Amino acid sequence: MKIEKLEGTLKGRVPGLMDARRAYAVLVPLVEREGELHLLYEVRAKTLRRQPGEVCFPGGLMEPGETPEECALRETWEELAIPPDGVKLLGRLDFIAHRANFLMQPVLGVLDRGALAGMVLSPAEVEEVFFVPLSHLLNTDPIEYEYQLIPTPAENFPYELIGIPRNYKWQYGMENVPVYPWQGRAIWGLTGRITRNLVQICKALG
Repeated sequence: MKIEKLEGTLKGRVPGLMDARRAYAVLVPLVEREGELHLLYEVRAKTLRRQPGEVCFPGGLMEPGETPEECALRETWEELAIPPDGVKLLGRLDFIAHRANFLMQPVLGVLDRGALAGMVLSPAEVEEVFFVPLSHLLNTDPIEYEYQLIPTPAENFPYELIGIPRNYKWQYGMENVPVYPWQGRAIWGLTGRITRNLVQICKALG
C-alpha cells in the first residue's frame, strides 16, 4: 500500500458513520397554514411490521448512490404523492448516529400549497397525517425521559485474550427521549429528537 494512493483516496472520500449498516433519510416538512408555519407528521399504518401506529416524518432507507435529499423526496412521493418539484429544500438538520449502527439524516423542506392540496396517503404506509404549529413547539418544552444503556457482553467474550477481568467496569450510556404531547398523540423517539433539533436551531436564530 502506497501512502500516496491512500492519501488520494481519503481526500476524495466523504466520511460516514463508522460500522454503519444502514442509512436513512427523512423529510421534515414545513407547511404554511392559517398564516403560520406548521410541521406535518405522519402516523404509520397499523398494518406495518415495524412501529405500527407511531408518529414519524416521511422517509426511509437510502438506496445505493442516493443522497439524503433524493431519498427524502422519493419517500415523500411514495408515501404522500407529493412530487419532488412540490418541495423546496432548505437544508439538512443535524444527523443522528444511532446505537443500532445506522445513520439518520433529516432534511428540512417547505411543501408547496398546490402539492399539498393533491396529497394522497399511501394506505400501506400511512394511517393519517396531522399538523402542529411551529409556534407551539417553540413555546412548549418537551417532556424528557432518560434510561441507562448497560453493556452486556456475551458469555464467550474473550476477557482473557484482551487481558481484562470479568468484572471489568464497562462504561454505561444514557438515552434521552423527548416527548411532545399533541392532541392525544405523542411525538417522540427519533422524530421527537429531530423536532427538538429544529426547535433549537430556530431558537438560536433569535
